[in-house]
Amino acid sequence: MEAERLIEAGRRALSGSRGALDVMAEAWQAQALARAIGSRLALYGPMELRSEARALGEIGAGCSALDHPTVLSGGARAAQLSGIADVRPTLAGLALLLGEAGIALVGVACDTGEDGLYWQCIEAMDAADESLERVHGMLRRLAERERERDGPYGGIRGPAASAAGP
Repeated sequence: MEAERLIEAGRRALSGSRGALDVMAEAWQAQALARAIGSRLALYGPMELRSEARALGEIGAGCSALDHPTVLSGGARAAQLSGIADVRPTLAGLALLLGEAGIALVGVACDTGEDGLYWQCIEAMDAADESLERVHGMLRRLAERERERDGPYGGIRGPAASAAGP
C-alpha cells in the first residue's frame, strides 16, 4: 500500500482508539511506519535526504516499548508499505501522524497510575519526538532544494522578456 494511504489509515485508527492500550498500539504502529518510510527513503529517496532518512529508519529499533504484540503479530501496517509516490506530502502526513501520536501518548501518561505503562509512554513519546525532528529536518532540506532550484526570485524561469514586447 502506498505510504500516504498507510499514514491516513494510521491517523484514522489513532483517532478511533479507545483506552490506553489502543493508543499505545497505534503509537507503536506509527513508529513502525516511520521506521519503514525512513528505511525506504534511505535506499531510494533523494540523495540529500538519505542520511536523515537512515536515522529515521533506526529510531526505536530494539526498543521494548515498540515491541507491542499487535505490531509483532503481523499486524503492523508498515509491512504493507509498497512505495512512496511523492516525498513531500508523505513526510508532511507522517509529521501529522507522529505529532498526533505524541499528543495521545501524553494523555495516556497523564491518566495512568501504572508505572510500567507510564514509562512505556515516555519511551514511545521520546521515539515519536525524535522521529518528528528527523521528518521536519527532511522537509526543511526539500524546501531548501526548491529555493536553490527556483533561484532568488522564486519560480521565474527562462529568459527575461521586455514588458513592451520585442
